[in-house]
Amino acid sequence: MLLVEVIVQSVEDARAAAEGGADRLEVVRAIREGGLTPSPSLIDEIRQATPLPLRVMVRGNSGYDSTPDELRRLQRAAGEFAAAGVDGLVAGFAQNGALALDELLAVIAAAPGVPVTFHRAFDALTEPERAIDVLAEIPAIDRILTSGGEGTALERCARLPNYSARAGSRLTIIAGGGVDEEAIAVFARARCVREIHVGRLAREGFDPEGPVSAARVRRIRDLADA
Repeated sequence: MLLVEVIVQSVEDARAAAEGGADRLEVVRAIREGGLTPSPSLIDEIRQATPLPLRVMVRGNSGYDSTPDELRRLQRAAGEFAAAGVDGLVAGFAQNGALALDELLAVIAAAPGVPVTFHRAFDALTEPERAIDVLAEIPAIDRILTSGGEGTALERCARLPNYSARAGSRLTIIAGGGVDEEAIAVFARARCVREIHVGRLAREGFDPEGPVSAARVRRIRDLADA
């Protein structure tokens, strides 16, 4: 059985994901840009609409770097989300293939005590396994989201346990990015990860901007439980 995290952009998305059997939500806006920071008001509305735990994106642009002005806005947002009682934040920074630790630590410092998923900036790193060692030393980081690299579902599934082994008990590896039905079936059967992260697969017509479908999430749930 795999934990299923679904990306949502609205209250309607959140309700549909919950109805379909999602375990956790990642709240974003601008999903076509990879997911940017949503508004605090949306977080409040979703928290009232569903009891599911929320991880909230803290990201200012479609890349993995940040300007000083963006970083200040991200820090403010992180503090607001922490005050709202979210389950965690989703953040990550990279530059020229290396971790941008100063930016990451600045966001973490704005939300003390709140767990953080290091997002797919991880897949832009030239030394991902070395980065796992660094991230594991940051107490707030409890998860890393990664596609597992290029290739087939089987090839990705072969790499993901290496990341998990490197992370040990400190960090959970979440498989996300191009996760389709075949990949879920492979991941569930091989147990190469414990958590999956889905976006367009949970949406009507597999359209990134389409609404989340409870039926699609239920199908994902069934595959994850197989």
